[in-house]
Amino acid sequence: MSETLYASCAEVLSLCQSLKNDLAAILDPESGFAPRLRDICRQQLEDNEELGEQRLSLEEVEALRMESNTWGLLQAVMPARKTDPTPSPSPHTLLSQNPYTPTSTLAQAIMSSSPLLSELVVIREWLHETAPEPKHPEATTGYWKFTKYRVMQGLRMGRGGDGCVTEMDPDVGSRQEGKSLAGDDISYEKSLSQTLYAYVRAGRLDDAVELCRRAHQPWRAASIRGSLLFHWRAITDEQRDEDGMDEIDDGEGWRGNRRRKLWKSACTRAALNPTLSPQDRTLYASLSPSPSTSLILKSACKTWSDHLWAQISIMCEEKQSAEMSRLGATFWEDERSGVWEGGGGGWTKEEEEREEEEWEREVRGALEGLGGVGVIEGPPADHAFHISQLHIILDRTDALLESFAGGLKDGRYDVGSPEYPSMTRFFAHLCLFLQLIDVPVPPLAMQVILEAYLQVLESAGQRDLIALYAGALGDNAVERYAMFLSSLELDVDIGERKLALERAKEHGLDRERVGVGAAERSVERALEALPQNKGPLPSVIGFQSGPSDGELFLLRSIEWTTFFEGTFGFALEQANVILRYFLAAGRVQVAKMLLDALPPDLASITEPPEQATEYLGYRQFFNVWEMVERVVECQALEVQHMSKETRIAWLKDYKMLVEQAYEMIVKLLTTDWLVPDGEDLGDRRIRELVRIRQIYIPELIIRLHSMLFASRTKFPENLKRTLELANVVADSRYALYDDFTNQDGKRLGDYLGGVRAAVLGGLEGGGSDPFRVLNVL
Repeated sequence: MSETLYASCAEVLSLCQSLKNDLAAILDPESGFAPRLRDICRQQLEDNEELGEQRLSLEEVEALRMESNTWGLLQAVMPARKTDPTPSPSPHTLLSQNPYTPTSTLAQAIMSSSPLLSELVVIREWLHETAPEPKHPEATTGYWKFTKYRVMQGLRMGRGGDGCVTEMDPDVGSRQEGKSLAGDDISYEKSLSQTLYAYVRAGRLDDAVELCRRAHQPWRAASIRGSLLFHWRAITDEQRDEDGMDEIDDGEGWRGNRRRKLWKSACTRAALNPTLSPQDRTLYASLSPSPSTSLILKSACKTWSDHLWAQISIMCEEKQSAEMSRLGATFWEDERSGVWEGGGGGWTKEEEEREEEEWEREVRGALEGLGGVGVIEGPPADHAFHISQLHIILDRTDALLESFAGGLKDGRYDVGSPEYPSMTRFFAHLCLFLQLIDVPVPPLAMQVILEAYLQVLESAGQRDLIALYAGALGDNAVERYAMFLSSLELDVDIGERKLALERAKEHGLDRERVGVGAAERSVERALEALPQNKGPLPSVIGFQSGPSDGELFLLRSIEWTTFFEGTFGFALEQANVILRYFLAAGRVQVAKMLLDALPPDLASITEPPEQATEYLGYRQFFNVWEMVERVVECQALEVQHMSKETRIAWLKDYKMLVEQAYEMIVKLLTTDWLVPDGEDLGDRRIRELVRIRQIYIPELIIRLHSMLFASRTKFPENLKRTLELANVVADSRYALYDDFTNQDGKRLGDYLGGVRAAVLGGLEGGGSDPFRVLNVL
C-alpha cells in the first residue's frame, strides 16, 4: 500500500511540474496539486478499511487522515492568496444604492471587503467538511412518548407528584421546577441535542432541520433555521442560476431570518440559561457563537479541530455583527428602524484600515493561543500536523518549514515511528507545492526536508523516484542523486544501474556530472572500507580467491562512468586508481577483471598524458602477465611419452612463447614502466606506484629468468639470454635493482642466486669459461 502511495504522490508532482507556468491548473479545486494529494490520502484510508484486516497501524491511519485534511486546508486558502479578488461594491455602497438590501447580501459584501474575514470563512467551511460524521440517535415514534404515557397515567389516576412534568410543551422543563421528563425521553433529548450540535459543527444545517422534523420537534427546526441570513432575490441585482434551480424561497419570495438580530439574542439567552440541559446550551451557543457564549461552546470541544472551529466561528460572527452595527440600523436588522439613512459612513479610509489592522492582530493572537490548548480526544495541539495547519492559517509557512527542518537536524523526530514517513512526505511535498506556486521557501530548510524524504524513499525501496525528488534540490541535486546511486547494493545489476543514471536526465540533472559524482562517492566509500596497502609486500604466486564484497564494490564503482562517452575521461582516471589499489594489494586477477570490463575506447584517450600513460602501462603489464601464464601452461603440456610430431609441434610453440615472453618483459623493464613522476612519498599515488614496481618488477625478472633457465636444455640459446637479462637488471639506466626489497622472494640476492646457477650452467657443456656461452651461442 505504501509503495502505491509514494508512486502516486510522485505522479502528481511530475504532472504539476510540467504545468509549473500554469498557476490556475496547479490551484484547480478538482485537479490541482493539493486536491490530488488529498484524494490520494483518502484513497489509502478507504483501501485500508476495505481490506478487512487493518494493514495500517492506528498511528498511520491518523497521520494519513490529518495529512489529507491539511492538503484540503492548503487548497482552501492558497488560491485566494495567489489570485486577485474580484472587485465588489462595499456594504455602504450597496445601502446607498438600495436601502432595502437584504442582510445576506450585506454580509457577503462585508466578507468581500475583508480578505482576512473571507479567509476565515473559507477555513470554517474546511472545518465543516473535515468534521466527523454525526451519530444518529435512535428512531422515535412520537414526541416524548414515555413522558406522554406518564402524564396521561397521572391524569387518569388523579396524581401528579411522582416527579414527572404534568404538561407537554417544550418549555415545561424550565417552568416546572423539580419536575423532569421520563428517563428514556431525557436520554433521547440528550442524544438528539448532541447530534444536532454535531450537525451544526459540520455545517449541515439542512440535515439538522430534517432530523428535528423526523423527531416531531418542528420548533427546534425553526430555531436552527433562524441562523440563516435574510435573503430576497427580488430586491437585489443578483443573477439567478442558469439552470433555474435556485434554492427554494419561502411562500412570500424570500428566505432566511428577517429578524436575525433578535433571534441571536434569544439564542444567547438560552445558551446562558442554567436551567437548560448542557446539551441544549451547547447547541444554542454553536448557533450564536460570541464572546459571551464562548465558555459554553468551548466546553463541548473535544478535539483540537473543535477548538479551532469554535474560535473561528466566534471571530467570524463577531466581525460580521460589528460591521453591521457600524453601518447603522438597517431596515431588516431592527423592526423598529426605518429606511437606512446613511449611518456608519463617517469613517475615513485610514480609520477603516487601522480598524482592520487592529482586528487582524486580535485574530492572530486568538489563533496563536490555540497552539497550547488542551484537548480531550485526538492528537494534541503540538502535533506536527496541527502545528502545520495553524501555521498555514497564519500564513507562516516559512517558519513552519524551518521549524520542521530544525527538528530533523536535531533528531527530535523518531525515524522509526509510524508517523515519520507520512510527516516527511507531507513536508517534502509542501516545499515543492509552495515552490510551484511561487511562495518563498527557505532553501536550507527545503534541502534538509527533501534529504530526509529521500532517505524515506530509499528505506522504502523506491529507487525509481529518487531522481525526481533529488532534482528539486537545486545546486545540491547532482550531489544528492550521485550519493544515492553510490549507495546501491551489489545485487543491482548493470542494466538497472544504467537506467537509474538515465533517470537523472529525465528530471533535469546533468547525467555526466551525476555519473562522475556517483563514481567518486563509490570509490571513496570502498577505499575507506578496504584495508590500506601497507606493510609487507603480498605474494602473487599461487591460487587467489575471488573478490570480496568490498573489492567487488570498488570494482563496480567504475560502471557509473563507462555508460556514456562523455565520462570516459574520468573513467580513465578512476580505472587507474582502482588498478593501482588492486595491484598494490597483489590482487592481480581482480585487477584483470576490471581491465576486461572497461570500454576499449579508453586506450585511445591521450589526455591528460600522465593518466593515459599509466593506463597503457597497466594494459602492457597484463599482456605480459598473460604471456607468462601461457608459457607456464605450455610447459605443463610436456609428457614423457609424446609422438615425434607432437613433440616437434610442442617445442615450436614452447620456443615461440618463451621468446615472446622474453621480448615483452624486457621491453617493459626498459621503458620506465610505472615509474613515479614525482618524489613526494606522502602522495598516495606515488606510494602505490612504488609498491607495484617492488611487487612485480622482481617477480617478472625472476620468472623470466626461471623460464629461460628451465628451457636451456631444449633451447640452449636461452642460457645466453639469462645472462643478458642480468645485464639489463644491472644497467643503471633502468635501475631495476632498486625495485628489489629485503623481503623473502623479492630480495636481489634471490635473483643473483639464479644468475649464479645460470653461470654454472654455462659449464655444463665442458670447458672452464662460464661466460663462453655469450660468445658461442
